[in-house]
Parts: sequence; C-alpha cells; structure tokens
Amino acid sequence: MVDPYHVLVVEDEAVTRMTLTSYFEAAGYRVSEAADGEAMHEALKHAAIDLILLDIKLPGEDGLSLLRKIRQSSDIAIIMVTSNGDPIDRVLGLELGAHDYVTKPFHSRELLARVKNLIRMTRAAGTTRTGDSKLFFDGWTLDRTARRLTDAEGTDVPLTRAEFDLLATLLANAGRAMSRDSLLDHVSHRDGEPYDRTIDVLVGRLRRKIEANSKDPRYLITVHGIGYLFAPASNAA
Repeated sequence: MVDPYHVLVVEDEAVTRMTLTSYFEAAGYRVSEAADGEAMHEALKHAAIDLILLDIKLPGEDGLSLLRKIRQSSDIAIIMVTSNGDPIDRVLGLELGAHDYVTKPFHSRELLARVKNLIRMTRAAGTTRTGDSKLFFDGWTLDRTARRLTDAEGTDVPLTRAEFDLLATLLANAGRAMSRDSLLDHVSHRDGEPYDRTIDVLVGRLRRKIEANSKDPRYLITVHGIGYLFAPASNAA
C-alpha cells in the first residue's frame, strides 16, 4: 500500500488498543493510538486521519461527547465501539454523526472489512460535493438552491417537497447510516412516532424515481435495525 489509510484507535483499555493496532498494522494500515479524548485531539492536530475507531466508555470525556465535538468541524469517518449492545447508545451515536457501530469482542476480518469499506465510501462521498448548492451522484444533479433534480441527460425529475428534503439529507450524508427518527426530523420538522412509516414510504417513492431497479437499489440502501443510507455510486453494489 503506497499511501496507507491512517486509523486512529481511541481506546482506554491497553490490551484492546494493542490488539486493534495489531489488526490494522498487519493489514497494511498506518495506526495512531489514544487512551482518552485529550490524546485523541492531539493526534488529530498532528496527522491526517482517515478513520477514528472511538470507544464510547472513556475516562473523563466519553466517546459520545467527543463525537459531538468532532462533528462540529469534521466529517471524518467514525466507528463507535462499546462493550455492550445497548441499542440506545447505538442509535444515539449514529444520530450524533457516527457512520457505524461495533461491539466487543471483535471479529478481526469483519472489522477490517467494515473499516476499509467505510473509508472508501466517505472518500467517495467527498467527491460528490461541490460547494453548498449542488450535489452530484452518477450523472445526477441535485440543486438545493433551485430545488431541482436532473438525471444524466439533464431531464428534470419531479419531486415532492418531502422527497427532495429526504434525498438531499441522505446525499449530503452519503455513506452514513441515518435513523428514521433523524430523517423524519429533516423531512417534516416535527416529532414522529419511533416506527413512523413516513420515511419508508418516501424512500420507496424515491427508489422508483432514481433507481434502475427499485427492488434492488444501488443508492438508497436499507440499514436493518437503524434506517437508511445513501451509497456513493462508485461503491454501490
């Protein structure tokens, strides 16, 4: 690997931190380590990091608080780590801006695959953005100022207000799983029931408008137990 991806492992348990570092180094990654938030901030100041593996339970400032601060200024890829499968922590982490969530103990091959795919997706997502107005994917253009969606031939594709807001939100956060509740806030600007079907219906409509096969979507991907994400075209299956 000529230019290895750089992973920052933020973990207070020394054995776990060393194990993770060994996983990534053996796979050809460059790895930095931090035992707490202060060390994490120092590492971010002195190196270009592609992904942070961030433990939720840390001494001092916890991982969720650190995540919130990072998201104020950076879209860096982040995977949250915890020793339990508490769904509240999982959903909260994703709503605060984490891209993914893993629990201990780790399966090394699965973790490495998820890290590799996430870095690729977030890098590809970065290429979809040009300024604050227009978002692009696979020949399509979403103009947030004019509120227009055009296909690769330049043809307008009519969208309702809710469909446009949903697509804009998912595309602006490409590669990041977003919960239905979070998406509902962006679309309706009101509180919804935890299992409100509004988002599912809107996703179905959007798939019929932008997917070649709405039953086998390339872009609007269901993340079971969480919600949806927009998969950048270069990594869509």
